[in-house]
Amino acid sequence: MRALLCAALFTIALPALAGSTSAVGLWKSIDDGTGKPKAEIRISESNGVLTGRVEKLYRAPGEDQNPVCAKCDGEDKGRPIIGLSIIDGMKKDGDGYSGGTILDPENGKVYKSRMKLLDGGAKLEVRGYLGVPMLGRSQVWIRQD
Repeated sequence: MRALLCAALFTIALPALAGSTSAVGLWKSIDDGTGKPKAEIRISESNGVLTGRVEKLYRAPGEDQNPVCAKCDGEDKGRPIIGLSIIDGMKKDGDGYSGGTILDPENGKVYKSRMKLLDGGAKLEVRGYLGVPMLGRSQVWIRQD
């Protein structure tokens, strides 16, 4: 009986030990300039397409704790950044994701994007770019769940 219980627990724990093969989950974005936490983004999947919404912002005590996307265009203009959809249309592409876009709420611009899991799914490299991936910038996000 003990062996059966150990085998069952091992089978349940095995996927967690192996790391995640999906970008779905909660991620802490790290500012590529300062190295400090910037936001938490929840990435979800529907019909093979990933999207991401801002769930939390890390703001200094003197800063506006619920800023809006003042520089965004269209229906996102003036919307609170918390709850804002910033990742859209990402699809699995080999060992990463591509074909989607990412919105930078600070400047209101939408960039082409690609993402790749690192460190067994504990980190996510997110690259936003114009035209070709070489003309862009990357951030490494840390999995929170």
